[in-house]
Amino acid sequence: MVARGRRGVTAGVDVLVAGAGPSGLTTALQAHDHGASVRVVERRPEASRPSRAMIVHPRTLESLRPLGVAESLLDRGDRAPRAQLHLGRRQVSAQLAEVALSDTAYPHLTLLRQMDVEEVLADALVRRGVAVERGVELIDAAAADGRTRAILRADGTAREVTARFIVGCDGQSSTVRETARIGWRGGTYREEVVLADAEFDGDLQPGVLHVTAARQGLLFLFALGEGATWRLLATRPGRGDDLPFGQPGPPVPTAQLRELVDASGLGVTLGHVTWSARVRLQHRLADSFRRGPFFLVGDAAHTHSPAAAQGMNTGILDAVNLGWKLAFATDDAARAGPDREGLLDSYEQERRPVARQVLALTHLVFFAEASTNPLAAFVRGTLVPHVAPAVPMLLRQRLLMAEVVRLLSQGWVRYRHSAVSVDGAPSGNGPRPGDRLRDEDVTCAGRRVRLHDLTARPGVHVLLQRDGDGLDGVALGSMVSVHRVASWPGRGLVAVRPDGHVGFRCGEVGPDQLLAWLDRIGARR
Repeated sequence: MVARGRRGVTAGVDVLVAGAGPSGLTTALQAHDHGASVRVVERRPEASRPSRAMIVHPRTLESLRPLGVAESLLDRGDRAPRAQLHLGRRQVSAQLAEVALSDTAYPHLTLLRQMDVEEVLADALVRRGVAVERGVELIDAAAADGRTRAILRADGTAREVTARFIVGCDGQSSTVRETARIGWRGGTYREEVVLADAEFDGDLQPGVLHVTAARQGLLFLFALGEGATWRLLATRPGRGDDLPFGQPGPPVPTAQLRELVDASGLGVTLGHVTWSARVRLQHRLADSFRRGPFFLVGDAAHTHSPAAAQGMNTGILDAVNLGWKLAFATDDAARAGPDREGLLDSYEQERRPVARQVLALTHLVFFAEASTNPLAAFVRGTLVPHVAPAVPMLLRQRLLMAEVVRLLSQGWVRYRHSAVSVDGAPSGNGPRPGDRLRDEDVTCAGRRVRLHDLTARPGVHVLLQRDGDGLDGVALGSMVSVHRVASWPGRGLVAVRPDGHVGFRCGEVGPDQLLAWLDRIGARR
């Protein structure tokens, strides 16, 4: 798919993605499925192992569903996870599946290793004719004449390539971010994370997520180890060295792992350890998510502690937001139009405020989970065991659990003030522009279906209300699908973006305003 040009320059693609983690693979899939040519390079010769992320949220699965990968992900994960909370001497069971979320097809948390997410996404790209180029590192890039020129190095040889856009999904030490001269502000945590794959001797219920809180911090045991039955994740005070942030460092001595397990109060004994590492943590936010043709996604744009399982999920949601915009902006008509820059700018306009709020959330949760602050240690070690008898009652409150999952899953995110969120005249009823389209039972073509079943394919989806005029004969383009929702009263329409957010709403179907919005986002081709 990539042709050779003159003087050692490789003819370009629309989107060059640097980094083949979940964010990079999702960006490439979303861009490809909306009409862009893509290329993915990854400096590591092999896929990153072991996994650092272990949980996938409902909103993430919703966003990936139109790309045809959600079911494959669920097939590899535990969609009905159970947790055992060890609170002092008391143990409390929690069911993390089927919480009271009626507005999604995925009303549960899913335990799923990052390794499996990457394999499913990479396989989906291969089926589309796009293979990840491993052992290829982006070392420099510059913008000129409406395109970018990047230097890629593989096997000690450097080659220049061209692309319309370069997306940095290359982690906390992003080369793309440095090349684009984008600032990286924040700080470091005094605490660090310890990871290990190990076996344990003792009364440990199998196949369950075990969580224990102690004065020293939290300890998790996931039944998802890659080199042993259990993956251990624990927090402890940092060692004050200069290890790279966010990357697994040197092995942790077995004696130190044993101390963490003994202090947790689990009452089990550490057995054989197949792998372990320390991870230094920081909390930072890029000054901008875009500079010209350069874009930042995932850890290259924002990084934080692993608290609340936000890292991989937030990066995937970044990618789903950006990928279709890059693809639509590569269309010749869109590139010549006045709204192309507004479409591209909307990525930062929408996602950077979300990243800032996620940073605040993870900062707060990590303080409670792991801080060595005396107050946090007192709450974990003394107060939590005292209130443990009330925890089962709280866990039985399905609506409360649903709101917690909605918060973690970023179901609260909306883009009402975005440049591509438009309310027509007259303003219609139904979901507001910028809001996530909630799933529900509707009637379409004489049958009862779920709303997200209608939007479970790439492109823009126009939902006509029951009494609105049709759009037969209107040149909408191949990336736009039209559905009449007979159970929605009214004469208007709602247009849903490829990332599942409403982009346009109008109280009358008259096509002129709809066409203007479709042209604004470059969707008509």
